[in-house]
Amino acid sequence: MRINLIAIGKKMPDWITHGIEHYKKQLPKNYNFTITVLESQNRKSISAENTKNLEEKLILDAASGSTLLIAFDELGKQQSSKELSKSIEKWQLEGESVAMIIGGADGLSSELKQKCNLIWSLSNLTLTHSMARLLLVEQLYRGHSLMTNHPYHRS
Repeated sequence: MRINLIAIGKKMPDWITHGIEHYKKQLPKNYNFTITVLESQNRKSISAENTKNLEEKLILDAASGSTLLIAFDELGKQQSSKELSKSIEKWQLEGESVAMIIGGADGLSSELKQKCNLIWSLSNLTLTHSMARLLLVEQLYRGHSLMTNHPYHRS
């Protein structure tokens, strides 16, 4: 299995970076977890739609070779931690190469979302992109802890 978190935007507060590294270190090696950070294409001279189209190309290039594309969008389906854990278990059994996609400030193009296998939402709350990254990495760790009956997750 391989999990690649693909995210637009490089600016992140140090505390977010430290939090991501904390959970990333705790993920099992067989997750082959990576984070691919892509530069935002948001320019004052082009529209939000053109920005999303430019970012779509970068994201699809970064996701090439992935067998499962999951986009995060505010209108996506929410997952519980237990549901995510079951998904991870399935991905392991099937040897999936998963690309988890967090778009830029303007979101993801509708064309990219149509190319994705799943559209998930992290929360009904509005999150910054950096918080979304941290939350996602923590939930991957939590999913692993559920699979292994580690006491990190309490029901």
